[in-house]
Parts: sequence; structure tokens; C-alpha cells
Amino acid sequence: MAMEIPAEVRRYWLPILLFTAGFLFQLLVLPRHFPPTHYDVLGIERFAPVERVVEAYERLSKEWLSETNHQPTVDIIKIRYAYELLTNPILKRDYDHFGLDEHMDVLERVKEQYQKEHFLKIDLPLLKDSVVSLTDDAFNVLTHESFMSAIAEEYPLIILVYSKGSPRCAQFIEYWKQISARLDGIAKTAMVEVGDSHLAGHFAEKGFSKQPFFRNGVPAIVAYPANCRSPSCYMRYLGGLFVDSVVDWVATSVVGLPRILYYSKEALGPQFIGKSGHHKVKVICFSSTGERAAPFLRQAAQEYSSYASFAFVLWREDESQIWWNSLGVESAPALVFLKGPGTKPVVHHGTFTKSEFTEMMEEHKHHELRQLRSDTSLELGCDARGHSRAGNDAAIWYCVIVAGRPGVELSKKRQILRKAQDQLIGGVDRSAIGNVANSVEISSAATALKDERLTFVWLDGEVQKQICAFYLATDYSGACGPRGFEDDNDKPEIFIVRFQRNATYEALKAEKKNNLMEALQGQQTDASQLVARYKGPDEIQEINRWISQIIKDGDSREIPYFISKVPDLVPEETSKEWLRSTKSIRSAGKSLKKNIGFHFQDYLTDPRIGSTLLMCGCISFGIIWLRNNKPTNSTQQEKAPKDKTKRPRPKLSTSLFGQPESIADVEPKDARQWEMSDSDSD
Repeated sequence: MAMEIPAEVRRYWLPILLFTAGFLFQLLVLPRHFPPTHYDVLGIERFAPVERVVEAYERLSKEWLSETNHQPTVDIIKIRYAYELLTNPILKRDYDHFGLDEHMDVLERVKEQYQKEHFLKIDLPLLKDSVVSLTDDAFNVLTHESFMSAIAEEYPLIILVYSKGSPRCAQFIEYWKQISARLDGIAKTAMVEVGDSHLAGHFAEKGFSKQPFFRNGVPAIVAYPANCRSPSCYMRYLGGLFVDSVVDWVATSVVGLPRILYYSKEALGPQFIGKSGHHKVKVICFSSTGERAAPFLRQAAQEYSSYASFAFVLWREDESQIWWNSLGVESAPALVFLKGPGTKPVVHHGTFTKSEFTEMMEEHKHHELRQLRSDTSLELGCDARGHSRAGNDAAIWYCVIVAGRPGVELSKKRQILRKAQDQLIGGVDRSAIGNVANSVEISSAATALKDERLTFVWLDGEVQKQICAFYLATDYSGACGPRGFEDDNDKPEIFIVRFQRNATYEALKAEKKNNLMEALQGQQTDASQLVARYKGPDEIQEINRWISQIIKDGDSREIPYFISKVPDLVPEETSKEWLRSTKSIRSAGKSLKKNIGFHFQDYLTDPRIGSTLLMCGCISFGIIWLRNNKPTNSTQQEKAPKDKTKRPRPKLSTSLFGQPESIADVEPKDARQWEMSDSDSD
């Protein structure tokens, strides 16, 4: 049979629980988070000067040499460690101001090594000198005066808080040089020494005792974003002190650059090449180290988001044959540009600088056959509201378009049209050097292409279904419109659009620029357009011959100028939408879990917690005691004799008009009305 809990214990369970928690916190938890200081080990007051430290150590060392001394070796090691720490000016300064003790690993190692040995066998000194030596100009060491001007600049500022006497800082200096080099161009770096206690204390955390401290010691890293001009709006880095981790935190959380993901050989095709935009050049970086993308690569991914998609691949020797056969990559590091279906990958082996990468991106940012989109139509010269690539002086220009639904058939047509374009470009080059005998005949198309009056593009007929159907004069089927269920009727078509600009009409339009109705219509085109569809075979020579004939007729014939309402291109992916999606990326440097853990650790060091629990226990005990005694007093009052001389006052009923009725007006039950006889009748 289980032991029954006494009624008093069950009644006062809450005060008992609070009293127990308060006593345990004061006796067990709090002392563990406030261990004895090095001053306590020497038996002197805190922040005592070096002279008092030396006196206390000499007094204790004399006791070691006495024959009656039985002090354990571990205690002697603690005393010696405290003496060496507090007699070093830099280490004592760090310990007094911020509680920094960067040599605890040395103390633990020596205690374990000599705990069973005699104290005279200890190798002294315990602490070796490790001073951080650097030049202020090379590392941009801030002072209190230069700090405000540094955070007022437009660039983000990354600050390293370090100590000259910290061995961890001495080891991290080389990493800091690499971090500064990688952040060049996107953020500026600076350093603050803890000796400047006013400035370093600004970046330190403060607990319940108001004593500043660095939670993870030094070096510590803080950052001021570009839009931050106040000294208190900095961000604190809480991750590991590694070059790749720090650079990733700065690039992602401080600057706001996008991450470039790694893909395996199985996921590269379906997850990256298949899902990124059809109009974008695929930029694939092969890395042998597995490090995250450098900041200038992320910056390029942001700037060229409308033109290219970026991916990383980890190079493995067992997969080298696959990459050689598919992309022509021999080794890592390497950079690959995929510029459309059927094109040969452009491969660059070796490392490259930021300027070299920018030059490569400018050279390879376009597909060899570009896509006609809402944000590229004016640039390509395929928009009636704009002009040709040749400039405003060109009155007639042409745009050859292959339209269709994305798929195998459209890819084949794009390759054919791209090869036709390459043949015309090759014909122009051969004619420029005078090699006419071995080159194809220079046609009207080659001349127009050379003069930038001819452009080759492709159109997504599924997304741009309205303008596709307008040009082809057809319904939503074949090349235009969405693909239906089990619809295999993909028939991409090639057509050419002739644009003609009328200077007279533009002059009239300039005179009517203040006409409100003209501005609101927004559908009137600036150039006349004629469309011709290609019906011949899919042969490069036939396509170029057909294009040349169209251009020859279009340039020589007098065609009446007319305008028509052309459907607008549907806006597809834009750089602004892409940048807005990157803003949701957050760094994992300070998560909610870490925040909760840090605050919980801080509360364990608050001496007010135990007293608060004891006070709550007393208050709850008093409330329960008063509540239990209150019913007893009420029952005694109920048992008191009542005064019987007092009669209850009768209730007065209200009449129809709200006035109380008198007792005389009440008619008795079973009463009858007697008729009165007339006295005059007698």
C-alpha cells in the first residue's frame, strides 16, 4: 500500500516547492557559477595591486618549503598560476576589466600532469609570453576618436576585438588577414584592443552584476551594416572562428548577398539546370575544398541575376570521368558556362580574381541565342516601341524569332536557328579578311547582321501566348499557349518581323505628347510591323536564304506605314523579384535556441533568483494560511443566536401605475359585493 501524503503537505505544496528551489539555488547552483577568483586563491582583496600579489605569493611560497606543509600539489599549482597571471600587466588588465582568462587550458593540463608529483618538479613558468604584434596602419586599429567616423561610411564595417596578451588572438591574426582580403570590396575591416576599455566595453555584454564580459572570450567580432549609423546598432558574431564561417556570416547576414548552393552529380541536372530560367546562362563552379562561395562571386550572382544562375559542385576524383565527358572539366578549380541547349560548354581552369571573373561574366552573360523577354525586348531591338540595335538612325530592322513551348522540339529549333546565326557571323568574318573564295556568298542577311539591323531570338510560346498567337495569327495550339493534358502537338515555328520607323509619325506624336488620351492608351506602337512565317525545311542554308530574301524585299520595296495594337510581353522573372527573395535568407549565427540558452545561463548567475523564490514561498504560505482560517470564522458567525424580536418587513407590491398598495385596499379571499338598498324608497 502506497504511503499517503499528509494533508498539511498537500495543502502547502507550493510554498514547500518554492522554499526548496530557493535554498537549492542559493546553496548549489549559485556557487558553481561564481567560482573563487585568482585573488581569493592568494587570499587578497579583488583588484589588489601587483605589490600585494607578490607579497601574498611570497608568504604562501614560504609555507611550501616548511617541513610541516602538507598542501596538495594541485593547490600549489593554482597559487602559482594566479601569481603569474596577476603579475603580468596585460593579463591582469584583461582579467580585471572583462574577466578574460585565456590560459585555463594550461592550468588544467598542468594540474593533470603534476597532481601526483612533488611541487618542486613543476616546470616554471606556467604561462609563456604570447604578445600580438601588429602595425596600426596595416590592420586599421580604431581609437575612440576614429570610431565614429569609421561607422559613418557607406560600407559595412567589421570590427575584431582582440587582446595583445591572448594566445587565441595571436593565432587568429593570420585568419583575420585572409578574412580582410576576401571581404575587400564589400566591407571594411578594423580592430579594437581591449586596452581601450571604454571602446571595447561598448562591445562587451553586461550581466546582472553590470560587469562587462565577452561571452566567448576574445577575439570577438562585431559588424555594422551599411544602413547603420548609430554606435548601438551593431551585430554580434557568435559562430566559430574560421575564415569560411566568418566570411559567410558577413556576406549573408551583414551585406545581404545570396548563397550559392552546392549540387551533387545527381541533383545538378534536375535541380539546377532544369529548374533555373531557360533564358539564363548556367555558371557552374567546381571546388576541391568545399568552401562556400567567395563574396565577389555572390556579388556577381546578385548583379547578373537577370542573365545567369550560379551553382557549386564539389570535385571528387571518382567522379572526374563524368565531368570530363559531360562538361569537359579536367580538374578543380574550374568555371563552366552553359550558354543554351546544344552549345559547347565554355570551361576555364584555375583560380581567378574578381576583375578576371567580371570580364568573363561580361563576355559570357548572354545565350548564343537570346530569349525575347519583357526586360530584354528593347535591348534586342525586337520591340515596336524601341529602335534597332543599330541606333535611332536605322529606319528598318528585322527580328528572326523561333517560338514554341519549352521542350525537346523547341530545343532542336533553337539549335538550328543558332547555327544559322553562326553561319552568317562566320560569313561576315570571312568577308572582312577577303577570303571570298572559301566562304559562303555574303547575303543581305549577313549584311544586316553586321549592321546590327538583324537579331536572332527565341520566344517562350507558353508564357508569351498572346503575342505568340498575334504574330502567328493562330489560336493557342502548337507553338503558342499552355500544353494540355497528353498534348504532344509541339510545333515550334520560325518567323521574321519587319519593323519600320516613320519619322513623320514620331514628329506628330512629339507634338501630341501632352494629350491625355494618347498617354492613357499605351498600346499604340511606334514602328510598323510585318510578319512572315517560314514554311521550308529545317536546313540552315534554306533558312538563311529565306531570311536574305525577306530582308532584300523589305529594304527595296515601298511598304505603307501603319500601326497596330500589339499585346505586351508578360513580365517574367526580374532582378527585383530575385533580390527580394534573397532578403529572406538568414544567417544561422544566432538562432532562437542559442538565445534561449544564453539567457538561461545568465539567469543562473543572478543572485536575486534565490531570494525571489524564498520570498514567493513566504507569500504563498501566508495566502494559503489565511484562506484556510477564513471559513472557521464564518461558521462561528452563522451559529450566533439571532434576534427574534425583529420582524421582517412586509414586501410592498407595486400597482399598475408604480405606486404601493395599502393594506386596507387588499380584498379578502371569497368576498362578495352586496347591493345597497335605496334609503329614499322607504
